Amino acid sequence: MKPIGELVKEELAAQERTITWFARKLCIDRSNVYRLFQKNSIDTDLLMRISLVLKKDFFTILARSLEEKRNSQQQ
Repeated sequence: MKPIGELVKEELAAQERTITWFARKLCIDRSNVYRLFQKNSIDTDLLMRISLVLKKDFFTILARSLEEKRNSQQQ
């Protein structure tokens, strides 16, 4: 699975939203958005806010990845 920050960045691009729009919706500075895109992990509260803003359940994506890893370890 790609890093969560990269998944957020891709979703933002897919929705054709700007960094400024995203930063304003999250009430964070634009520079923090760029840092967020580079992260491998994101605080759950922030990830919940991101999921609500982008209307995409990133927790489900992470849960699927966890299940895939669990299944591959059992084989």
